[in-house]
Amino acid sequence: MALTDAQLRNLTEPGKHFDGGGLYLDLTKAGGKYWRLKYRFGGREKLLAFGTYPAVSLKAARDKANQARKTLQDGRDPGAQRKAEKAKIVYETANTLEAVSRAWLSHQAARWATITHDRIEASLKADIFPALGARPVAGIKPGEIMAAVKKVEARGAAEQADRVLKRVKAIYRWAVTHERIESNPMVDLMPGEILKPRNVTHRAALADSDLPAFLAKLATYQGDPNTVHALRLLMLTATRPGETRGARWAEFDLDAALWIIPAERMKMKIEHRVPLSTQAVALLRTMQTLSGGRELVFPSPTYPSKPLSENTFNSALANMGFKGTATAHGFRALFSTVANECNWNPDAIERQLAHLEKNGVRAAYHRSTYLEDRAKLMQWWADYLDGRKTGKVLKMKKRAA
Repeated sequence: MALTDAQLRNLTEPGKHFDGGGLYLDLTKAGGKYWRLKYRFGGREKLLAFGTYPAVSLKAARDKANQARKTLQDGRDPGAQRKAEKAKIVYETANTLEAVSRAWLSHQAARWATITHDRIEASLKADIFPALGARPVAGIKPGEIMAAVKKVEARGAAEQADRVLKRVKAIYRWAVTHERIESNPMVDLMPGEILKPRNVTHRAALADSDLPAFLAKLATYQGDPNTVHALRLLMLTATRPGETRGARWAEFDLDAALWIIPAERMKMKIEHRVPLSTQAVALLRTMQTLSGGRELVFPSPTYPSKPLSENTFNSALANMGFKGTATAHGFRALFSTVANECNWNPDAIERQLAHLEKNGVRAAYHRSTYLEDRAKLMQWWADYLDGRKTGKVLKMKKRAA
């Protein structure tokens, strides 16, 4: 005889109370009321649990039983199917897009400088994880990734959108390789077919004629001292902004006037030796009074254990009135232009900029003789900048030895 809700509410006798078709309520001596379905599959008797009463009502239990019977009619074991579904949930929980992305980041960490790792992680946290990070990686459609990337593009960050798309595609390739998913649904997403064409423009670089005005503004800029000194060292050394922002005290030998940037912090993954002018050494000795007890030469004023942020330099330039006319990276172009116009050895200039020499013999020469040449070049450059503060121009009529 089928059960009723009134019977279920008033049950007191422990045991199995059947509703029909194998469905019953098991009332334990402790008072627990458990729904069970008894069925046979492959010649064996099996049980399915449907939860407890009254959390699972009589109607809900019957619906679950009917669904299980339908599965049986289709020739499948409802118990095995449930286990598979639970396993799938566990698997997908461990393989969300964010979880897989972080596994990929961890795998790549040894290949990247810390600053590169942090920049890539930050872009994923900002543009991918909020909407898609909690989703199983296998269940995300290409159109959803495309929509996320186009959202980045829509805010005027077309270059960033391109990078984010390439990073997501790399994550999916890695996921296939490491058997986190069976196939790569993002393989056909091509930047050129998703993002609008964009004009590639070179980073704005300060003109030599603008140097007096810029140096005067820098001398009176009231921003964070770490930022001001870092900008000055950036100009004095012609290094990349990331190399300067991430400078560690352990990399400097001030007595030898030498800065050795390790390979892992360089774009080309090759150690770079930077000769320091007397002005650069003096600046660093000043910084020792501010950050000498820390690992970083130019720590962030907000998070001292981290370097100045990626946007710090360009924000300072904008605050000084040079937005659109100067960028931190552009100081390298200024140095190259002026040094070449003043007839310095082009090979020494290129080596100072840490541009890779593909010829093996010339590359070996770069690592030796050019260091002496570059020491002279960088002292000349520091003196040149000092002269430009008052409008003077220190020219050279003959190429340096």
